[in-house]
Amino acid sequence: MPSEIITPPASWSPRIVAFFCNWCTYTAADLAGVSRMKYAPGVRVIRLMCSGRLDPQFVFDALRQGADGVLIGGCHPGDCHYSEGNYRMLRRFRLLRRLLADLGYEDARVRLEWISAAEGDRVRVVVNEMTEQLRALGPLDLPGRISEWNRELAGNAPGAPSSAAASPVPEVSHA
Repeated sequence: MPSEIITPPASWSPRIVAFFCNWCTYTAADLAGVSRMKYAPGVRVIRLMCSGRLDPQFVFDALRQGADGVLIGGCHPGDCHYSEGNYRMLRRFRLLRRLLADLGYEDARVRLEWISAAEGDRVRVVVNEMTEQLRALGPLDLPGRISEWNRELAGNAPGAPSSAAASPVPEVSHA
C-alpha cells in the first residue's frame, strides 16, 4: 500500500502467515524442524489439506490482521494428492496477485511455492528469502493504516465538522 517510507527498528522481524498443503509443504516444514534447520521465527504455519482449498479471503484476512506477508505452499504440479488442487491454487493465485497489485500491495508480500515432502531445506530457504524481502519492504501495518483511514473517514462523515464548513462557498446570484 503506498504511504510514506517508514524505517522499521533494527529489532523488527516480519510476520509471515504460511498456508501449507498437508501432504507436501507441511510435511517438508516438519522435516525441516525435525532436522533442526534454522529459519526465521516469524512464520506461523496453517495446515490445509490441499493448497487448492485456500480461499483468497484467508490471504486478505491474514494481511488485515497484521501479517506482513503470506506464503502459500503446495505440491509440485502433477503431484497433487487431490489431482488438480495445485492447478486450482495457481489460477487463484494469479487472480489474487492482480487484485493485490491493484490495491497497491507489493508482489513480494504474497508468494506461492511448490515444495515436496522431501524438500525440508527448500522450506528453510524460501522462508528466509521471504523474510529478507519483507524486511527490505518494511512493516505492512495494515491494522494501523485502517485505523488511520477510519479517522480520516470519520472527519468526512455527514454532520462532522469539516474544513468546507469553516470556509463556505459564496452563493452565486443568477438574477
